[in-house]
Amino acid sequence: MPRKGEVPKRVIPGDPVFNSTIVQRLINKMIMGGKKSLAERIVYGALLEIHEGTGDNPLEVLSAAIRNIRPVVEVRPRRVGGATYQVPVEVNARRQFTLAIRWLVNAARDRSERRSTERLANELLDASKGEGAAVRRRIETYRMAEANKAYSHYRW
Repeated sequence: MPRKGEVPKRVIPGDPVFNSTIVQRLINKMIMGGKKSLAERIVYGALLEIHEGTGDNPLEVLSAAIRNIRPVVEVRPRRVGGATYQVPVEVNARRQFTLAIRWLVNAARDRSERRSTERLANELLDASKGEGAAVRRRIETYRMAEANKAYSHYRW
């Protein structure tokens, strides 16, 4: 953390095909081992599969999926008098988006389909319908926050 002032947030430019920052952030999260061209191929292939399979606009499916995954509250550990409490905290918009992308990519990687494009496409379709592992993760986070609501007065 810097001593003088806030660190400015980087503005991520849109991707080359759709000119969308959402797609670009998804591509950046899919990168493994510095292979961005492979990540682009996987993401664009998944969006193409969505378009061919359903006939819907893949960007609308992606935005609906992210809307369904975004968490409203999360729990953060807070130490008070030697004990650690899981305190429910509201999540700001930027972190909501970051967590949604992270959970989406991790859920897609954990799926059992053979190709990465199929995994990502199917996870996006499931999430846009309100199903899938990424949506379950959001619900689980919400349940944790509800269970620890008694400690909300420890918020800082």
